[in-house]
Amino acid sequence: MNRRRLRLSLRWRVALTFGLISVVLSGLVGAITFRLAADFMLEQRLQRAELQATVNLRAVAAALGEGSGVDDVLTGITGDPGSAVVVMGPDGRRVAGDRTVAAAAPADLFDAAATGTTVTRSANVAGLPILFVAMPTPVAGVTFVEAFPLVELNRVYRFLTLVIVGGVLVSGVLGIVLGRWLASRALRPLTELTASAGRVAAGDLSARIPEQQDPDLAALAATFNETATSLERRVAADTRFAADVSHELRSPLTTMTNAVEVLARRRDDLPPTSRRAVDLLSGEVDRFRRLVVDLLEISRTDEAAQLQAEPVDVGVLITALAGTHPGAPEPEIGPGSLIVTGDRRRLARTVANLLDNAEKYGDGAIRLAAFRHGDVVRIEVDDAGPGVPAGLRDQVFERFTRGQYAGQRQDDTGTGLGLALVARHVRLHGGRAWVQDRPGGGARFVVELPG
Repeated sequence: MNRRRLRLSLRWRVALTFGLISVVLSGLVGAITFRLAADFMLEQRLQRAELQATVNLRAVAAALGEGSGVDDVLTGITGDPGSAVVVMGPDGRRVAGDRTVAAAAPADLFDAAATGTTVTRSANVAGLPILFVAMPTPVAGVTFVEAFPLVELNRVYRFLTLVIVGGVLVSGVLGIVLGRWLASRALRPLTELTASAGRVAAGDLSARIPEQQDPDLAALAATFNETATSLERRVAADTRFAADVSHELRSPLTTMTNAVEVLARRRDDLPPTSRRAVDLLSGEVDRFRRLVVDLLEISRTDEAAQLQAEPVDVGVLITALAGTHPGAPEPEIGPGSLIVTGDRRRLARTVANLLDNAEKYGDGAIRLAAFRHGDVVRIEVDDAGPGVPAGLRDQVFERFTRGQYAGQRQDDTGTGLGLALVARHVRLHGGRAWVQDRPGGGARFVVELPG
């Protein structure tokens, strides 16, 4: 089974890298600090233990020399919990303090002390860390072993470990925060570039990137701004050209239309061949007229992308439009507020174009609905046609795209600009338009507008 890999954004990758570096560095410094501190504290504890054992040994040796009071001295030495003293001599073994700890004293300590050497060794007895110190005594044949509990030293170790671990975690969090901040600051020009590119893609050709002081980013900003400026000029020139051509075509088109109407009124007086020519000419002139009207609308939309914004009740709008549009079905108006802020003329043209598209390509509209859908107002137009293939659903909203009718010259095949105007008008309102399959067959054109 294929599993989608979790892909983090560049900001988070940089932030996590900073965090990992902070954890590694602070962990390394913490480990070295802990090792040095632990060794130092252990060395200090060993020195204190040997000094204390030397003092206690003198007291025990004095008692042994007098031949009395040894047990009292041993009892006085082992006052702390976990401490113990073992004196091994010719007359046997004397033990004071914690007998479990005393019994755990390694036997080789006594052998080492008997040779005149002071020996220290640590061990864990019944869950307690114990330090054993073995020393020779001035009395022949007698060795002295004292056990010191290291509980306090272990507590210091644990506290130091918690402090270092906490410091490493805090360092990692601070590293992530710092990395996130640095990444956001470093990627701010790219964020501005993305936002400006998105605005250009949405049709706002005036979007620009602020000038950058960084030499590495200044060239990027300048190149993008120059590209956007060049694109804006080209689009403006194309728009002016389309508008000029459309306006220039209106006069000859009017003449042609009037001439065709004169010929059409005298059609019955013409021979059959001429009648066929008049019919073809009438259809082409009508198609030419609709093409010029759509081109004028397109050029006007591209040239002036500002909306005459006002509150518009979509339910009232489509009801009024259905009453004047031939073949429009009875509108279905959903409950709730259907008011949007928009340009009434553009919205009316959008719905009219959808109805015209259903009439030309979908065997007529069979459903016209407007209803609330979450935070948006949705308009749906269903037709009874064959539907739109999945591969053409994006293309039908492009200019001069007529799907399966491309290249055909029938009178009712349209100009290929109606849905392009729908997409343009809806995009200017901050909405979106798409086509999908209608349950039961046919196509469903959907328009969503911010409520």
